[in-house]
Amino acid sequence: QVQLVESGGGLVQPGGSLRLSCAASGTIYRINAMGWYRQAPEKQRELVAAITSGGSTNYADSVKGRFTISRDNAKNTVYLQMNNLKPEDTAVYYCNGYIRTGWSRPASDYWGQGTQVTVSS
Repeated sequence: QVQLVESGGGLVQPGGSLRLSCAASGTIYRINAMGWYRQAPEKQRELVAAITSGGSTNYADSVKGRFTISRDNAKNTVYLQMNNLKPEDTAVYYCNGYIRTGWSRPASDYWGQGTQVTVSS
């Protein structure tokens, strides 16, 4: 079993910053990639940012230049630094891990419980 636990969400004014963290624990052989998705009310879940074990990153166009994803491989933790937040960034943010639980097992997707980010004055 793998658990992903997020923290760092909250209420912030437009132009403010937040930092999300997500720690993976459990039976982990290898974390291939980790990322952040978000889902606003009545919208589909979308990719925000992702990072591979080698450090390659990918961002949604809407957050490029404002958000930065990073990871600490030793701690199995991924971070999302969010700057210059806008009201349209309001959503539940979910951590995702593409993780192998054994040397002979393929990677599978695991999800955190989600953390609310609200950008409002």
